[in-house]
Amino acid sequence: MTEVAKTSTSSSAGQPCAEPLPTLRERLLALSRTQKRILQLGADIVLIWVGLLLAFYMRLDDLALIDPLHGHAWLFLMAPIVSLPIFVRMGLYRAVMRYLGYQALITIAIAVSFSSLIIGAMIWAYPDPAAVLPRSLPFIYWLIALGLIGGLRIAMRQYFRRLPVPWAPSGNASRRKIPRIAIYGAGAAGNQLLMALRAGRSMQPVAFIDDDPDMTGRVIAGLPVYGPDQINRLIDRYAIEEILLAIPSAPRSRRIEIIEHLADMPLRLRTIPGFADLASGKVQVQDIREVDICDLLGRTPVQPDRQLLDHCTRGKTVMVTGAGGSIGSELCRQIMNCGPHTLILYEQCEYNLYSIQSELEAYAAYTGQTVTIEAILSTVRDESQLFEVMSAWRVDTVYHAAAYKHVPMVERNCSEGIFNNIFGTLYSAQAAVRAQVANFVLISTDKAVRPTNIMGSTKRVAELVIQALSGEERPDLYRHAGYAWPNRTRFTMVRFGNVLGSSGSVIPKFRQQIASGGPVTVTHPDITRYFMTIPEASQLVIQAGALSEGGDVFVLDMGEPVKVAELATRMIQLSGLTVRSETAPDGDIAIEYMGLRPGEKLYEELLIGDNTTPTCHPRIMRANEKSVSWASMKLALAQLELAAKTHDHALMQAIFLELVDGYQPDGRVVDWTQSHRKAA
Repeated sequence: MTEVAKTSTSSSAGQPCAEPLPTLRERLLALSRTQKRILQLGADIVLIWVGLLLAFYMRLDDLALIDPLHGHAWLFLMAPIVSLPIFVRMGLYRAVMRYLGYQALITIAIAVSFSSLIIGAMIWAYPDPAAVLPRSLPFIYWLIALGLIGGLRIAMRQYFRRLPVPWAPSGNASRRKIPRIAIYGAGAAGNQLLMALRAGRSMQPVAFIDDDPDMTGRVIAGLPVYGPDQINRLIDRYAIEEILLAIPSAPRSRRIEIIEHLADMPLRLRTIPGFADLASGKVQVQDIREVDICDLLGRTPVQPDRQLLDHCTRGKTVMVTGAGGSIGSELCRQIMNCGPHTLILYEQCEYNLYSIQSELEAYAAYTGQTVTIEAILSTVRDESQLFEVMSAWRVDTVYHAAAYKHVPMVERNCSEGIFNNIFGTLYSAQAAVRAQVANFVLISTDKAVRPTNIMGSTKRVAELVIQALSGEERPDLYRHAGYAWPNRTRFTMVRFGNVLGSSGSVIPKFRQQIASGGPVTVTHPDITRYFMTIPEASQLVIQAGALSEGGDVFVLDMGEPVKVAELATRMIQLSGLTVRSETAPDGDIAIEYMGLRPGEKLYEELLIGDNTTPTCHPRIMRANEKSVSWASMKLALAQLELAAKTHDHALMQAIFLELVDGYQPDGRVVDWTQSHRKAA
């Protein structure tokens, strides 16, 4: 007795206590499938008998007239014998109770109705004069059995899924274990999301929000519906922490209005995929994602022209240089949707090449496409390799996306920027001429317009190289003197601004800074940029290539420029946080201004002049800009090659000043070789 007391005392003093006994819910869930079915069968037998007793009592209003052990014994015996096989046949015991849906309830109603009909037929066919059997008994039994058998299953579903009482106030918010959320959109998507959330129990839905005024004040699936103007009241009453947007079919303009309205509230915003993705099986309703800044900056896309998309791609051999980059990889995805015969991925980064190849091969297998996907690990600075690939596979179209695009990086590595961006473009274009490629499309940038940096200058010279080469019917190629090659290649250049989420862009950088607690760094309060989504830019590039007449410079409609500081503010707000500033010292994330980096401009432009002509596509314009002859370009290329090899920064700037309209060098020499020489 003493030992027992000691053991108990030591346990209470700090030793691990015995595990708590499992609850009834846990014990029931732990039963085997056979045990669960036996329990359901037993419960249904009892409910059938209770239903018959209640039906008799409601009809006769006298317990003395009910004799389940003698006069009515045959009916109480036959009712489960008749009903249970019907229930088994209808699948009532195959359904998982806690995931019971509306279709299962309909099945229960049909099964109970069918069994009641047979019981009624038995009563009418074999009347027993020794016992009282009212003819209306089957109708009364049907109503009662339907309520008992169906009602028990609904009650058990609620019990096993631990569904909360949705209209109850939140009480002490600090004691909640799961976040309370509201669903914006009380339609089909909202209800589907509600079912998924209730099944997962990781969030507690407490209300719907819907734009339809007729829905306000209603209760859907146990949740009250509020209007958009009642959100503040909703926050106060339920202490909600998140709003999930379930409006996949709403136009982008309306989504932007809603996000703008909610962005200033102390809430976290998330959304669900669109119906197209849900239907295709790419994602599930449970794949809730963060509301991204792309949802605000993205425009309502113009439906692509299928004929333009297919012109240079369908059934053809297509090659993408820089296939592992942000633009290159998206070009590959869009080209795959056009049904090419062969897609050649040309990339110098092994990991990026492996990633895009694996993704495209999986997509081809999923969609049943028979496209051949070839991965070439090489650089655009190897002209012989480029020619071998284009000629061996008889390439029809080349999309040249390989380039160094990060302004400060190229500014510190000028020679590499020249070799990769200018000579990489030159070698790719010359290989296309020699291999008689039909179409060559250069991906350019708005930084090529009146640049202040080396990167923009290299992209503008790359454009000039393509324009000069396009104007020659039989060019004597650079470093290929003595032979005039027939030029059957149609060259095109497509110029556009920043794409959302690309490598090196501010969006991923801001997202990472916010996740780490800030501060968010912006170079200047007034810096602005054009933005476009990667898929839209890639589709427009493909369509622009089909519009070319040879040597064209196409400019994409980028919409209105966006202040980067405002973009940072919106991203902080969409994360459910607030901006910390002098007027709001208690905010969560601060925005710090670091000053313009070497070569960086406050404003980007898309046109060197104002001379543009429209095309048949509303978002593609043709720019009419001056070009340089091929003979002059070859001389400039020779000088640039010498300057790059010797790291002669002054010569580089002199050549760019001569070739590039509006070039205004920053004045700060930051190339690492120049800095090293000065220090020495």
